[in-house]
Amino acid sequence: MATSAPSRRRISNAAAAAVLLASASLLIIGGMAVLRSDGGLPSAPAATLPRPALALQPSNKDPVEPPPEIRFGISKPLPRSPNAFRLATYNTENLFDHVDDPTLSGKNEDKDSAKAENELKGLAAALHSLDADVVALEEIESEQALLWFRDTYLNDLRYTFCASIDAGDPRGIEQSVLSRYPIKGMKNWPDAPLIGTHPERAPDATPGSPLHYHRSPLQVDIEIPANVTGGEPYRFTLLVVHHKSGKSSGYWREAEAVKTAEIVKSLESESLGRNIAVLGDFNAAPTDQSVRTYLAGGLIDLFAARDSASPADRPKFISHESGRTIDYILVNPEMQCEAVANSQFILGTPARPAGVDWRTHPAPVGYGSDHYPVSVDVRWKEGTR
Repeated sequence: MATSAPSRRRISNAAAAAVLLASASLLIIGGMAVLRSDGGLPSAPAATLPRPALALQPSNKDPVEPPPEIRFGISKPLPRSPNAFRLATYNTENLFDHVDDPTLSGKNEDKDSAKAENELKGLAAALHSLDADVVALEEIESEQALLWFRDTYLNDLRYTFCASIDAGDPRGIEQSVLSRYPIKGMKNWPDAPLIGTHPERAPDATPGSPLHYHRSPLQVDIEIPANVTGGEPYRFTLLVVHHKSGKSSGYWREAEAVKTAEIVKSLESESLGRNIAVLGDFNAAPTDQSVRTYLAGGLIDLFAARDSASPADRPKFISHESGRTIDYILVNPEMQCEAVANSQFILGTPARPAGVDWRTHPAPVGYGSDHYPVSVDVRWKEGTR
């Protein structure tokens, strides 16, 4: 059926009205959007707004740091042995505080030698993870610096007892001990004479001059009381060493080892059955003569299993970032009886990447020292492993 003219006009008028209404609505919405961008009227509901493309998200965020690399040792401590204490040694790599030592000057001036805050935190993290009951420390500036470090960073580890004595080193570093058990005595031999003289072209001494300890070992006598052992107190003696460093100073380390081995024999003769450990930074490989001097004198290397380790396991026995094994715990036969079998470990800490110069390449996050903590558990009942 044909549509009449009046009907077509009504339809046209209705369509025109609809178009005008739609246009007005678009203008209002657009105006609202403009006003919103100026802080005026609220925007349209979220459902009506287009979602921004992912490409428009901020792209200037800092990259995520990869986890620090643990190249040597093991990444987590072994579980603690029951009825035993944990004994460890750790070279802290120049733990100097911010207090200027007026006795040091020239090349040994220490006013700018304070250990960086991030490295102090790295040391503290390693010591918290290790949780040793007795820890020997090397490269400590002084007792004052050690107590400051303990009270600032280790105040929850219960290291009530401390030993640290000037070792005679011209750079002002010494060996120390932190202990949860009473320290009954301490002693050292600064500048004690050794056998021999310095050779020609001695890098760090006058050729022909008599040899002396570069850094005296530190003797510390410790007693674990009966209320801890549940029986007799357990007593032992530590000789904390930090032998002369340097490729050309092997002769000096050998002379220091001869003297220290003599001290061990003297201590054993003073007290039959005395438990003795010689531990610290020996600055020598297991095959070097200075280490062999101790073994020939009757001490036992608790990490000798490295000699038969598989290639995959050998990195677990490395104690220095340079890829060397130079830190040890040696014990006499009396103390070996109480060393818990298979409790020895070296705790890996963040290290620089392989292939870089460990002396100059920036240290990674979490770094504390170029050495790693070396640890063993010891039973506090005589003759029990």
